[in-house]
Parts: sequence; C-alpha cells; structure tokens
Amino acid sequence: MTTGAPTPTYPARPRRSRLRTFLPLGVAAWLVLEIWLLTVVADATSGLVVFLLLLAGLVLGSVVIKRAGRRAFQALNEALQRGGTPTSGGGNGLMMLGGLLIMLPGLISDALGLLLLIPPVQKALSRRAERTFERKLREATSGSLGDAFQQARMHRPDGKVVQGEVIRDEPGSAPEGPRPPLTR
Repeated sequence: MTTGAPTPTYPARPRRSRLRTFLPLGVAAWLVLEIWLLTVVADATSGLVVFLLLLAGLVLGSVVIKRAGRRAFQALNEALQRGGTPTSGGGNGLMMLGGLLIMLPGLISDALGLLLLIPPVQKALSRRAERTFERKLREATSGSLGDAFQQARMHRPDGKVVQGEVIRDEPGSAPEGPRPPLTR
C-alpha cells in the first residue's frame, strides 16, 4: 500500500579511503609472510634457534623501549627545570616504535625495528612526518579535528593562561544561586 509520501533519500555513504580498504589486507599479508619466514628459518636450522631469535627480540625490544622512555623522561625533566617545554622528541617516539617492532614475533618486524634505530633514518622519518602533519593541518576544514589541533597550537604572546567561567545573562532568567569556586 502506498501513501503517496516521497521515499526518503539517504545521503550517499562517504567513499572509503585507500588506507581503510587495503590496511586489513596488508596486515594479513604481513602476518602470513612472517609465519612463512619463521617456518623457513626453522626448517633450515631448528625450532630452538627460532625460539632463541624470538626471545632475543623480546629482550632487545624491551631494553630499547626502556632506554627511549628514560631519554624522553630526562628530556622532559630538564626542560621543566629550565622553565620551558621540550623542543624535540629527539627520536624517542621512533625509537620506541622500533623497540615495539623488535618485540613483535617475526623477522621482518625485527628488521624494520632495527632500521628505525638508525639515527639518520629517524631524522628523515621525523622530518617527513612533520611536513605531512603540517600539510594536513593546512588542508583541514573548519570544524574538523585539524581545526582543533590548529587552535590548540595557538600561542599567547605572554604565555599566560587565564582560567575563568563564562556566565551568560539572558533577559528574564533568574539567578541560579551561588556558583562553586574554581579549583586549580
């Protein structure tokens, strides 16, 4: 039975990005390749060698992550004692990512993790990531997440932050009572 009402038209679904389309396929291919490579190494040597390689990767990765965390904490502590903010991460984030990749079971992830521990590679990747981030911020439309990042990056000339509360007086509205004090 028809009522004569127009059929509602739903907005077209936004197109999936290439990353969202191919990332699951890439992760699955990477996992299959890692497992295949581990079995090839196990056939060529023995299962004990593969186990020792995976154990060594776990230990080395945890040492790298711990060292990078200490370096980041020391840089933050020194910057706070100087009264400023840390200027650069010094590659600590990429070093932690390298340690995490080393900790993951697999030989390809170990190779990528070791590659991230090389300082020239860290510098090149951090420069590229910074340029990409800046470009994405410039391309961001108003009201998007990029706009929020842009607002958060604005610096006041004197560096001071004034805490306050916005009170709107609308005609005909009665006072609500005392307001709670602001806490620090």
